[in-house]
Order: sequence, then structure tokens, then C-alpha cells
Amino acid sequence: MNLIDNPDQAKRLARAILSDVAMYNKDQVEIGIKNDTIFDVLKDELEEGRQHFLSRVSSEVDPEQIYKIAIVDVLIKRAGKIESSIW
Repeated sequence: MNLIDNPDQAKRLARAILSDVAMYNKDQVEIGIKNDTIFDVLKDELEEGRQHFLSRVSSEVDPEQIYKIAIVDVLIKRAGKIESSIW
């Protein structure tokens, strides 16, 4: 299997993985945002997604950074309408 070495393709994959995490864990996302525990509540799911992402993306495109940015874009920013003390 060829690794993804295009940054835009890597970003799309990261967002897709995290969109799945958000979709399949809606209640946990809401609880995590409300209580500022999103990274604790979704620890296993985020790590599973991260491992999958890293297995598909070349280290040349800084996959760790791409995945971290996607977490903020997909899980945090999209949850902006959830009432929370973090806003």
C-alpha cells in the first residue's frame, strides 16, 4: 500500500477519520465539550483514529500535526454550539 504523501489528501483523510469519531460518539462529544474533558472521554477513539491515520500517511507530511489540527477543526470547532465553560 502506498502511503499518502500529499498534504491536502492527508488533511482530508484526517478530517474523514475524525468525522467518523464524532458521528459515532455524538453523546460523548457533547459530554466532553460540556465538561472540558473531550480528550479524556474520547481517548481510545482518538488514539485508534490516530494509529489508522499514521498507518496511511507518509511521515514526510508531518502527520502528527495534521491529525492534531483536524481534531480541533472537526471535534472542537464544530461543537461550538454546545454550551461549555471552555468558550
